[in-house]
Amino acid sequence: MPTIQETLQNVWGLQAFRPQQQEIIEQLLGGGDAFVLMPTGGGKSLCYQLPALHRDGLAIVISPLISLMKDQVDALLANGIRAAMYNSNLDAAEARSVLARLHGGELDLLYVAPERMMRPGFIQSLESIPLALIAVDEAHCVSQWGHDFRPEYAALGELRAHFPGTPFIALTATADPQTREDIVQVLGLGQAKRFVTGFDRPNIRYTVLEKHQPAAQLLRFLERHPDESGIVYALSRKRVEEIADHLADRGYSAAAYHAGLSAATRRDVQERFIRDDLSIVTATVAFGMGIDKPNVRFVVHHDLPRHLEGYYQETGRAGRDGLPAEALLLFGTQDVAMARYQLERGGNEDQKRIEAHKLSAMAGFAESLTCRRRVLLGYLGETLEQDCGNCDICLDPPERFDATEAARKVLSCVYRVRQSFGIKHVVDVLRGADNERIRKFGHDRLSTYGIGMEFSHAEWMSIARQLIHRGYLVQDIAAYSVLKLTPQALVVLRGEETVELARPRIRAKAPKKEKLPAGAVRLEGDDVRVFERLRALRKRLAEENGVPPYVVFGDATLIEMSHLRPSSEEELLAINGVGQVKLERYGPAFLGEISSAAEEPAENVQG
Repeated sequence: MPTIQETLQNVWGLQAFRPQQQEIIEQLLGGGDAFVLMPTGGGKSLCYQLPALHRDGLAIVISPLISLMKDQVDALLANGIRAAMYNSNLDAAEARSVLARLHGGELDLLYVAPERMMRPGFIQSLESIPLALIAVDEAHCVSQWGHDFRPEYAALGELRAHFPGTPFIALTATADPQTREDIVQVLGLGQAKRFVTGFDRPNIRYTVLEKHQPAAQLLRFLERHPDESGIVYALSRKRVEEIADHLADRGYSAAAYHAGLSAATRRDVQERFIRDDLSIVTATVAFGMGIDKPNVRFVVHHDLPRHLEGYYQETGRAGRDGLPAEALLLFGTQDVAMARYQLERGGNEDQKRIEAHKLSAMAGFAESLTCRRRVLLGYLGETLEQDCGNCDICLDPPERFDATEAARKVLSCVYRVRQSFGIKHVVDVLRGADNERIRKFGHDRLSTYGIGMEFSHAEWMSIARQLIHRGYLVQDIAAYSVLKLTPQALVVLRGEETVELARPRIRAKAPKKEKLPAGAVRLEGDDVRVFERLRALRKRLAEENGVPPYVVFGDATLIEMSHLRPSSEEELLAINGVGQVKLERYGPAFLGEISSAAEEPAENVQG
């Protein structure tokens, strides 16, 4: 039997374990249970896949999404590992074939949906064969505190009684302390060793912009990401489709994904995205949980997510390959007010209390003027010792100014329009706008009409929003989002308090240079040309083999090849991501392409 280090190199082509992977693997190999909290892209799946090859019997992996199972099984098969999935997508003949392989000892790993796992007949069939381990992926789904609670996951706690001697491992990328305790209790993991590697994803840059003409803001952002893979999230199906149409009209390769589309359409969008035939997916939060695509370079939230756990998980779909990625959040006060209004209208009191707490934390993150990573990680129970240096606040600290006079103008105008109009109308009055609505209500005759020419419309909107965030104003969503004064506002109007605000920030500054993770290589000069050739070769090989491009090799592996230019199988095997099976399957083609690229003058090839 090879050592686990040899298996890591020969099967996965990796030179070293990531933090805590080896300790987790050794815990399972010793027959112990494990609870693993590890960020997306941190290498969770290896923690149960590798020990499955070193323990006798079959490893069962319980996973909530069929698409995620398929991606994982494709990647395992590409590495020469005997893997299959057992779910509702299989026809009767396929299901029988999987069960026959299971009982014939022909599988190392089997991916199963939770509802299939809990069928009495299936449990009985597993009790008759040796099991290497049972892994529960996306374990936060068991907890009512978790943002993706699924009742069928909660039933998995019964498995301990059926398989008392089998090591269990529960894994999640996102769980606050309350959710963690729920997972441990529901799954019967009281004796499990806990591994918490931290939530930080240092390669992701976090940026928050005040929402102002979001369509234009999105286009400006995308100009920095030509031909790159990304996801744009919005909360409504209608908006998802509008954004996709808007981007497609401007020449972007974009498509919508939401639960209202047919299963065939959703499958087609997902397949095209995974295979790099589609650059941008605009989606509700239903998209992405089942995506194991490592080269997503950006995630945009067009609307404010309902909780930081969801935001963390969704932004975590960017940069899984460890290369630089960007997360942009467009944030408007209307988002928060609407969310609070919807929250008050449904659910039981306990659930409403939990959701209100989570929404307040999400809004606090967006409004914060301190390092984004500190706020995000702090909520998730982790302390960052110093500012991250890779968020909008760190890279371009907001300028503060004495906004007392500006605040008094806004508050006074709200009072003059009898606290009966919304933010845009108040700003129109301040700016002296000449429109029918202002004339109809006689607001062109108010003392506050036209007294705000020193700021643009967008700047006044920002100032008014900050006054809402700071508690001087409230938006009454039930009454068409009209602005109301709070007792705190009266203190300012009486001249008893000064107000300091941030200079309005409507545009994101282009990053000076991406912050590269340790050990990563930045492609420059002729390396870019070689990378493009290798990427084209990877696409051809992926299509020939019927797998996504990243299953052949990830971007990080291609970048290393482009930079180091290996000329022998031995040199190629030393590159991260090249294992023995992939060396035999793809090595000759990539070595040939690198050799061919070296012989061709750079000017003869278009980058």
